[in-house]
Amino acid sequence: MLAAIGRQEWLDRPSYRLEHVLTLTFNGLGSARDRVMNALNGVWLGHPVHPPLTSFASGALGTAVALDGISLVSGRAGRSGEAADAAHFASRALELGILASVGSAVTGVADWQHTHLEERRVGLVHGVVNSAATALFVLSWWDRRRGRRLRGMALSAIGYGVTMGGGYLGGALVFESGIGIDQSGERLQTNRWTAVLPASVLNGKPVRVEVDGVGLVVCQTGPGEVSAFGEFCPHLAAPMADGWVDRGRIVCPWHGSRFALESGEVLRGPAASALPCYQARVVDGMVEVAGSGVGATK
Repeated sequence: MLAAIGRQEWLDRPSYRLEHVLTLTFNGLGSARDRVMNALNGVWLGHPVHPPLTSFASGALGTAVALDGISLVSGRAGRSGEAADAAHFASRALELGILASVGSAVTGVADWQHTHLEERRVGLVHGVVNSAATALFVLSWWDRRRGRRLRGMALSAIGYGVTMGGGYLGGALVFESGIGIDQSGERLQTNRWTAVLPASVLNGKPVRVEVDGVGLVVCQTGPGEVSAFGEFCPHLAAPMADGWVDRGRIVCPWHGSRFALESGEVLRGPAASALPCYQARVVDGMVEVAGSGVGATK
């Protein structure tokens, strides 16, 4: 099914139109844009916000469905007090689930807008399915408030089934396509200083080198000063050797994530995880690098 969805090229037009709307919306935030995007992308958390919000929503909505079942069973058994309590807490759980679903949708869209091709198509269907499920939950909440409790329970149960289908698509995006996973690649482990290239080769752009089979990028940060980082952006594995240095930041060439030159810390998303940062120095005109551990030796 995933392969079939990924081949549906007709989904590209609506998906890119949606991306343009999102771009205009976020750009309309002006100076607050970066703060809002960093919050939605999970820079403050160290990983995307969408997965934990999705888990919270799924848990709350599953609790509501389970409590609905308890309410029905208790009512038929003549335990009216127990049935009323279960129905009350089911409604509260449903409300929490709806709020978490809305938050999950907003953060999910922020992550989705940077995907491409098959992943973008699957992500679009994932979002539509989950939006339909959220609409069913809202209708369920409305029916409960109007006294149509049985109809509200039925809508919640149907909505939860639809959510499971959306969750399957979301899981495929994470575990098969790596969306939301740190993709910065293998880490350099050695604590030995290793000469990698003459400092005169650096011309203001990151340069790819390799140490013990691990790819790195090295860039000049000032007179006689250099920094070394992992070769791939943690977001979607963009080659950082194609990026550039700008005002104390190294910039991803694909989606514009920015990382601090002194630490690899994320300064601007969509990347949420830090760029691996290693020790680097210039000795006798040669750039030397070592692992990020303390106390590197020759």
